[in-house]
Amino acid sequence: MNRVFIAIVFGAACLAIVHPGLSQVSEPTKQATDWKSVLVERVPEYGHRNWIVIADSAYPAQKSEGIEIIVTHADQLTVVGAVLDQLGKAKHVRPIVYFDEELSYVPESDAPGIEAYRRDLTKLLDDRKTSSLPHEQILAKLGKAGESFKVLVLKTDLALPYTSVFLELDCGYWSPNAEKRLRDAMKAVRK
Repeated sequence: MNRVFIAIVFGAACLAIVHPGLSQVSEPTKQATDWKSVLVERVPEYGHRNWIVIADSAYPAQKSEGIEIIVTHADQLTVVGAVLDQLGKAKHVRPIVYFDEELSYVPESDAPGIEAYRRDLTKLLDDRKTSSLPHEQILAKLGKAGESFKVLVLKTDLALPYTSVFLELDCGYWSPNAEKRLRDAMKAVRK
């Protein structure tokens, strides 16, 4: 063997003995993902039963394989607006908007800024129909959806409780009323 190679191996072994932490190979630093680009890519991919969540900063990392979490380092209302704008351009999907039921009960005294947040969010959502469920029920729905369908979580810097906005995607060109008429017609034929 050549002397240079032996010297390098010997030096590395000595360094590993003296400083064991230095012998571990570290993974490359993950680049911050451009959430807007990911959103633009995902919306055409997604269809009914996919979800997009605009989450507050304490939103948990879920372990369902279909759940993708991107830390945006952005203002939550800005991200909500961008997502709604992108979905508004899509003909194939429309969002069903959910909130944590707890959001309506969080007092300003415990979470300064919550009243302004609720007011601004209501303005942003305009006249969209919304629903609320207890936080744990929404997380369970997401976990279940993540087993079969993709879920995109855009985690924001907002530090107010129960402020995540959950968008379940539904078919944009087929209404619930049309689906009901179809199912009724199918039942009538089967009788």
